[in-house]
Amino acid sequence: MAEWTIHEVVRRAGTTSRTLRHYDAIGILSPTRTGAGGVRFYDDAALVRFQRILLLRELGIGLPMIADILDAQLDQVGALRTHVGWLLRERERLDRQIAAVESTITRWEEGREMHQDMFDGFDHTVHKDEVEQRWGKNAYAQSDRWWREMGADERSKWEADSTRLIADWVAAAERGTEPASEEAQDLARRQVAWLRGIPGTPAQQGPEALAAYVRGLAEMYVADPRFAATYATAAGGSGGAEFVAAALRWFADENL
Repeated sequence: MAEWTIHEVVRRAGTTSRTLRHYDAIGILSPTRTGAGGVRFYDDAALVRFQRILLLRELGIGLPMIADILDAQLDQVGALRTHVGWLLRERERLDRQIAAVESTITRWEEGREMHQDMFDGFDHTVHKDEVEQRWGKNAYAQSDRWWREMGADERSKWEADSTRLIADWVAAAERGTEPASEEAQDLARRQVAWLRGIPGTPAQQGPEALAAYVRGLAEMYVADPRFAATYATAAGGSGGAEFVAAALRWFADENL
Protein backbone atom coordinates (compact mmCIF):
# COMPACT_ATOMS: atom_id res chain seq x y z
CA MET A 1 0.00 0.00 0.00
CA ALA A 2 1.32 3.42 -0.95
CA GLU A 3 2.28 5.89 1.76
CA TRP A 4 2.78 9.63 1.84
CA THR A 5 5.33 11.37 4.01
CA ILE A 6 4.16 14.22 6.21
CA HIS A 7 5.86 16.63 3.81
CA GLU A 8 3.86 15.26 0.85
CA VAL A 9 0.60 15.54 2.79
CA VAL A 10 1.45 19.14 3.71
CA ARG A 11 2.23 20.03 0.11
CA ARG A 12 -0.78 18.35 -1.50
CA ALA A 13 -3.40 19.22 1.11
CA GLY A 14 -2.28 22.79 1.67
CA THR A 15 -1.90 22.26 5.40
CA THR A 16 1.02 22.48 7.80
CA SER A 17 3.11 19.91 9.60
CA ARG A 18 2.19 21.65 12.83
CA THR A 19 -1.49 20.96 12.14
CA LEU A 20 -0.85 17.28 11.47
CA ARG A 21 1.22 16.95 14.61
CA HIS A 22 -1.53 18.63 16.60
CA TYR A 23 -4.12 16.20 15.18
CA ASP A 24 -1.88 13.35 16.28
CA ALA A 25 -1.47 14.85 19.75
CA ILE A 26 -5.24 15.11 20.31
CA GLY A 27 -5.86 11.65 18.88
CA ILE A 28 -7.91 12.29 15.74
CA LEU A 29 -5.24 11.54 13.10
CA SER A 30 -2.11 9.56 13.78
CA PRO A 31 0.56 8.67 11.23
CA THR A 32 0.52 5.09 10.03
CA ARG A 33 4.13 4.70 11.06
CA THR A 34 7.22 6.71 11.89
CA GLY A 35 10.34 5.99 9.86
CA ALA A 36 14.02 6.78 10.21
CA GLY A 37 14.74 10.24 11.52
CA GLY A 38 11.22 10.57 12.88
CA VAL A 39 9.62 11.00 9.44
CA ARG A 40 5.87 10.38 9.64
CA PHE A 41 4.09 8.32 6.99
CA TYR A 42 0.36 8.18 6.16
CA ASP A 43 -1.32 5.33 4.28
CA ASP A 44 -4.56 5.48 2.27
CA ALA A 45 -6.82 4.97 5.29
CA ALA A 46 -5.12 7.81 7.14
CA LEU A 47 -5.44 10.08 4.11
CA VAL A 48 -9.15 9.35 3.79
CA ARG A 49 -9.59 10.09 7.50
CA PHE A 50 -7.76 13.38 6.98
CA GLN A 51 -10.04 14.24 4.06
CA ARG A 52 -13.03 13.65 6.32
CA ILE A 53 -11.53 15.93 8.98
CA LEU A 54 -11.05 18.69 6.42
CA LEU A 55 -14.64 18.33 5.20
CA LEU A 56 -16.02 18.51 8.73
CA ARG A 57 -13.84 21.53 9.51
CA GLU A 58 -15.32 23.30 6.48
CA LEU A 59 -18.74 22.77 8.04
CA GLY A 60 -17.54 24.76 11.05
CA ILE A 61 -17.41 21.77 13.39
CA GLY A 62 -14.91 21.89 16.26
CA LEU A 63 -12.22 19.28 16.75
CA PRO A 64 -13.80 17.62 19.85
CA MET A 65 -17.05 17.06 17.93
CA ILE A 66 -15.09 15.83 14.88
CA ALA A 67 -13.44 13.23 17.09
CA ASP A 68 -16.85 12.00 18.23
CA ILE A 69 -18.15 11.86 14.65
CA LEU A 70 -15.13 9.91 13.43
CA ASP A 71 -15.49 7.43 16.27
CA ALA A 72 -19.22 7.01 15.65
CA GLN A 73 -18.94 6.35 11.93
CA LEU A 74 -16.02 4.02 11.36
CA ASP A 75 -16.90 3.01 7.81
CA GLN A 76 -14.91 5.35 5.59
CA VAL A 77 -16.95 4.84 2.42
CA GLY A 78 -20.26 5.36 4.20
CA ALA A 79 -18.95 8.53 5.79
CA LEU A 80 -17.72 9.85 2.47
CA ARG A 81 -21.10 9.15 0.86
CA THR A 82 -22.66 11.32 3.55
CA HIS A 83 -20.11 14.04 2.81
CA VAL A 84 -20.88 13.82 -0.89
CA GLY A 85 -24.54 14.49 -0.12
CA TRP A 86 -23.58 17.61 1.84
CA LEU A 87 -21.21 18.76 -0.91
CA LEU A 88 -23.84 18.28 -3.62
CA ARG A 89 -26.26 20.46 -1.68
CA GLU A 90 -23.54 23.07 -1.20
CA ARG A 91 -22.73 22.96 -4.92
CA GLU A 92 -26.40 23.53 -5.70
CA ARG A 93 -26.43 26.52 -3.36
CA LEU A 94 -23.27 27.96 -4.97
CA ASP A 95 -24.71 27.44 -8.47
CA ARG A 96 -27.74 29.45 -7.40
CA GLN A 97 -25.51 32.19 -5.99
CA ILE A 98 -23.54 32.36 -9.24
CA ALA A 99 -26.74 32.61 -11.29
CA ALA A 100 -28.05 35.35 -8.99
CA VAL A 101 -24.85 37.42 -9.23
CA GLU A 102 -24.60 37.00 -13.00
CA SER A 103 -28.21 38.16 -13.30
CA THR A 104 -27.39 41.19 -11.13
CA ILE A 105 -24.46 42.09 -13.40
CA THR A 106 -26.62 41.81 -16.51
CA ARG A 107 -29.43 43.91 -15.06
CA TRP A 108 -27.01 46.57 -13.80
CA GLU A 109 -25.27 46.84 -17.18
CA GLU A 110 -28.61 47.06 -18.97
CA GLY A 111 -30.00 49.63 -16.54
CA ARG A 112 -32.81 47.35 -15.42
CA GLU A 113 -34.32 47.05 -11.94
CA MET A 114 -32.94 44.41 -9.62
CA HIS A 115 -34.93 41.18 -9.41
CA GLN A 116 -36.36 39.65 -6.23
CA ASP A 117 -34.18 36.57 -6.74
CA MET A 118 -30.90 38.51 -6.53
CA PHE A 119 -30.21 37.01 -3.08
CA ASP A 120 -31.09 33.46 -4.11
CA GLY A 121 -28.71 30.96 -2.54
CA PHE A 122 -27.21 33.34 0.00
CA ASP A 123 -28.88 31.86 3.06
CA HIS A 124 -31.18 29.12 4.32
CA THR A 125 -34.21 30.52 2.46
CA VAL A 126 -33.47 27.94 -0.24
CA HIS A 127 -36.21 25.85 1.44
CA LYS A 128 -38.68 28.70 1.89
CA ASP A 129 -41.19 27.60 -0.76
CA GLU A 130 -41.03 23.96 0.32
CA VAL A 131 -41.57 24.77 4.00
CA GLU A 132 -44.46 27.13 3.23
CA GLN A 133 -46.09 24.54 0.97
CA ARG A 134 -45.84 21.77 3.54
CA TRP A 135 -46.48 23.62 6.80
CA GLY A 136 -47.64 27.14 5.96
CA LYS A 137 -46.14 30.62 5.79
CA ASN A 138 -46.23 31.07 9.55
CA ALA A 139 -44.03 27.99 9.98
CA TYR A 140 -41.39 29.45 7.71
CA ALA A 141 -41.62 32.91 9.31
CA GLN A 142 -41.05 31.51 12.80
CA SER A 143 -38.17 29.25 11.82
CA ASP A 144 -36.62 32.05 9.75
CA ARG A 145 -36.72 34.45 12.71
CA TRP A 146 -35.31 31.77 15.00
CA TRP A 147 -32.39 31.13 12.64
CA ARG A 148 -31.59 34.78 12.05
CA GLU A 149 -31.58 35.57 15.77
CA MET A 150 -29.04 32.86 16.48
CA GLY A 151 -25.48 33.90 17.23
CA ALA A 152 -22.55 32.41 15.31
CA ASP A 153 -21.65 30.06 18.17
CA GLU A 154 -25.25 28.89 18.49
CA ARG A 155 -25.46 28.15 14.77
CA SER A 156 -22.16 26.28 14.87
CA LYS A 157 -23.33 24.15 17.79
CA TRP A 158 -26.69 23.45 16.15
CA GLU A 159 -25.02 22.38 12.90
CA ALA A 160 -22.51 20.24 14.78
CA ASP A 161 -25.30 18.52 16.73
CA SER A 162 -27.16 17.88 13.47
CA THR A 163 -24.06 16.41 11.86
CA ARG A 164 -23.41 14.17 14.85
CA LEU A 165 -27.00 12.91 14.80
CA ILE A 166 -26.75 12.04 11.08
CA ALA A 167 -23.44 10.26 11.65
CA ASP A 168 -24.93 8.22 14.51
CA TRP A 169 -27.91 7.21 12.34
CA VAL A 170 -25.62 6.08 9.51
CA ALA A 171 -23.33 4.16 11.86
CA ALA A 172 -26.32 2.33 13.36
CA ALA A 173 -27.68 1.50 9.91
CA GLU A 174 -24.34 0.09 8.82
CA ARG A 175 -24.25 -2.18 11.87
CA GLY A 176 -27.61 -3.61 10.85
CA THR A 177 -29.37 -2.21 13.90
CA GLU A 178 -33.05 -3.13 14.15
CA PRO A 179 -35.43 -0.12 13.96
CA ALA A 180 -37.24 -1.26 17.13
CA SER A 181 -34.03 -1.77 19.13
CA GLU A 182 -33.13 0.38 22.11
CA GLU A 183 -30.29 1.99 20.17
CA ALA A 184 -32.48 2.95 17.22
CA GLN A 185 -35.25 4.22 19.46
CA ASP A 186 -32.78 6.35 21.38
CA LEU A 187 -31.75 7.88 18.04
CA ALA A 188 -35.40 8.43 17.17
CA ARG A 189 -35.92 10.14 20.52
CA ARG A 190 -32.97 12.43 19.77
CA GLN A 191 -34.35 13.12 16.29
CA VAL A 192 -37.75 14.09 17.66
CA ALA A 193 -36.13 16.32 20.30
CA TRP A 194 -34.13 17.97 17.51
CA LEU A 195 -37.30 18.52 15.48
CA ARG A 196 -39.11 19.99 18.47
CA GLY A 197 -36.29 22.50 18.87
CA ILE A 198 -37.15 24.17 15.54
CA PRO A 199 -39.90 26.78 15.99
CA GLY A 200 -42.84 26.91 13.62
CA THR A 201 -43.03 23.24 12.70
CA PRO A 202 -45.96 20.95 13.59
CA ALA A 203 -43.69 19.53 16.30
CA GLN A 204 -44.67 22.59 18.34
CA GLN A 205 -48.42 22.04 17.99
CA GLY A 206 -49.22 19.28 20.46
CA PRO A 207 -48.91 15.46 20.65
CA GLU A 208 -51.25 14.60 17.75
CA ALA A 209 -49.63 17.08 15.39
CA LEU A 210 -46.16 15.88 16.44
CA ALA A 211 -47.07 12.24 15.77
CA ALA A 212 -48.45 13.06 12.33
CA TYR A 213 -45.40 15.22 11.61
CA VAL A 214 -42.95 12.46 12.53
CA ARG A 215 -44.81 9.88 10.44
CA GLY A 216 -44.95 12.27 7.50
CA LEU A 217 -41.24 12.94 7.74
CA ALA A 218 -40.60 9.19 7.86
CA GLU A 219 -42.39 8.81 4.54
CA MET A 220 -40.52 11.76 3.08
CA TYR A 221 -37.17 10.32 4.15
CA VAL A 222 -37.85 7.29 1.94
CA ALA A 223 -39.44 9.15 -0.99
CA ASP A 224 -37.05 12.10 -1.26
CA PRO A 225 -33.65 11.26 -2.81
CA ARG A 226 -32.03 14.08 -0.83
CA PHE A 227 -32.44 12.02 2.32
CA ALA A 228 -30.99 8.93 0.64
CA ALA A 229 -27.85 11.03 0.11
CA THR A 230 -27.90 12.43 3.65
CA TYR A 231 -28.15 9.00 5.30
CA ALA A 232 -26.15 7.07 2.70
CA THR A 233 -24.33 3.98 3.95
CA ALA A 234 -21.40 2.12 2.48
CA ALA A 235 -23.83 -0.15 0.63
CA GLY A 236 -25.33 2.86 -1.15
CA GLY A 237 -28.97 3.17 -2.11
CA SER A 238 -31.64 4.35 0.29
CA GLY A 239 -31.05 1.77 3.03
CA GLY A 240 -29.91 4.34 5.58
CA ALA A 241 -32.92 6.58 5.01
CA GLU A 242 -35.26 3.57 5.15
CA PHE A 243 -33.76 2.58 8.52
CA VAL A 244 -34.31 6.10 9.88
CA ALA A 245 -37.88 6.11 8.59
CA ALA A 246 -38.68 2.71 10.11
CA ALA A 247 -37.25 3.72 13.48
CA LEU A 248 -39.23 6.97 13.48
CA ARG A 249 -42.47 5.18 12.58
CA TRP A 250 -41.93 2.73 15.43
CA PHE A 251 -41.18 5.57 17.83
CA ALA A 252 -44.32 7.44 16.78
CA ASP A 253 -46.48 4.32 17.20
CA GLU A 254 -45.09 3.52 20.64
CA ASN A 255 -44.57 6.94 22.16
CA LEU A 256 -46.65 9.61 20.42
